[in-house]
Amino acid sequence: MAHSLSPECTPLKHEYDACFNTWFEGYLEPAIANANTKGRSQGQRIEYSKQKKEEYDSKCGSIWTKYKDCVQKAVTEKGLGELLSQARQENPLREPPPPDASGSS
Repeated sequence: MAHSLSPECTPLKHEYDACFNTWFEGYLEPAIANANTKGRSQGQRIEYSKQKKEEYDSKCGSIWTKYKDCVQKAVTEKGLGELLSQARQENPLREPPPPDASGSS
């Protein structure tokens, strides 16, 4: 696994990566298996996504918060905040288009 921006953040990064990868495999496998099932309604897919979000939050959420805080501290200590701000101004993130309201995908 790759290292983090700061050596003291690397153990948190590895812990988070492992947690996320395990969670994501559990999310993706059933999602792919059920993608071609015509019997699943939009409501069922939304409910499944909500359940998986709650699972992520309970298993990986606190690890993510600790890792993110560590990286943000490292960004500040290394004086990268101004560069990030400039990059965000020059290349702002765009909101994705809203999902198709008709429910067809």
